[in-house]
Amino acid sequence: MPLAERPRTDPLAPLRTPADPPCDVYLTGTVFLDIIFTGLDSAPVRGTESWARGMGSSPGGVANMATALARLGLRTSLAAAFGDDHYGEYCWDTLEQGEGIDLGYSRTVPDWHSPVTVSMAYEGERTMVSHGHEPPPQEPAPRCPPRSRAAVASLAPGVDEPWVGEAARHGTRIFADVGWDDTGRWDLAALPDLGQCEAFLPNAEEAMRYTGTSCPRAAAHALAEHVPLAVVTLGAEGAYAVDGRTGETASVPAIEVEALDPTGAGDVFVAGFVTGTLAGWPLADRLAFAGLTAALSVQEFGGSLSAPGWSEIAAWWKRVRTYADQDRAALSRYAFLHPLLPETSRPWPLRRAVPTIGFGRSA
Repeated sequence: MPLAERPRTDPLAPLRTPADPPCDVYLTGTVFLDIIFTGLDSAPVRGTESWARGMGSSPGGVANMATALARLGLRTSLAAAFGDDHYGEYCWDTLEQGEGIDLGYSRTVPDWHSPVTVSMAYEGERTMVSHGHEPPPQEPAPRCPPRSRAAVASLAPGVDEPWVGEAARHGTRIFADVGWDDTGRWDLAALPDLGQCEAFLPNAEEAMRYTGTSCPRAAAHALAEHVPLAVVTLGAEGAYAVDGRTGETASVPAIEVEALDPTGAGDVFVAGFVTGTLAGWPLADRLAFAGLTAALSVQEFGGSLSAPGWSEIAAWWKRVRTYADQDRAALSRYAFLHPLLPETSRPWPLRRAVPTIGFGRSA
């Protein structure tokens, strides 16, 4: 559906003033072209040919989170390098024209090909193969990032991103995730930007390794000694959060869904949590919303393709309340969303058109 025709819900509407920064959330990172194969019966076997029943393509990498934020109604600005090949043009157009993401801080790099990831989804898991080169040595992120309510940083051991501290000093609230530590040291001191962050959102395995604990909840409490808000995602068990400033804790179970492709679910979770935080929701509501958006995303292809908007959330809410055996107490956990949901007659689960490069954008 073209951007102008989508129902728009602004979760920050009650908070907006003329003095607001120009964007709600700023991100920087690498945009990949993702090619996703689904409907595989098993992992590919060496020396054989596998046929997939489904295929899609979409911008990936940092574009997953940028798209998720934009679809939840946040004014999103992305700084990234794009190749001047067809893949780069496709990703740029999809993000700017299709999703309404501000690319004013992004750049096109002549004679540089776009990074590509091929993802194969099967049995609720995924296997990925990626290829790409670093762009020429010119930072896609400006030295002074735009004034924004929040920014999302991806922390890496031994890497100090000057823009993170600059943004924090100007009042931007920094939310951070982290990837696997290939060094094997798992040392929090090796994450120099962690001290600039308001919230840190690792998964359970990452949290336990960084804290030397054997329990995700214990890891969250340990992390809360280093960052104001620690959120640990627990996969099928939901998420657990500790506010180190107040001592408040929150635990929300996951929503049971049939997973088609988990690509980008972590990014969607972070986007949902950032949205709820900027909207001023209670901690448990933020966890519930983040978990809901992630659960809806794994039922579709790909990362940015599957990120839900408010229409998808409204369709889920309408459908799930019709189930006769629904746990009403569990359902009430999400009643706080009702005032934000647009009227919708669309069914759930929704099926998105899957774009393939070379064809026009589908409705």
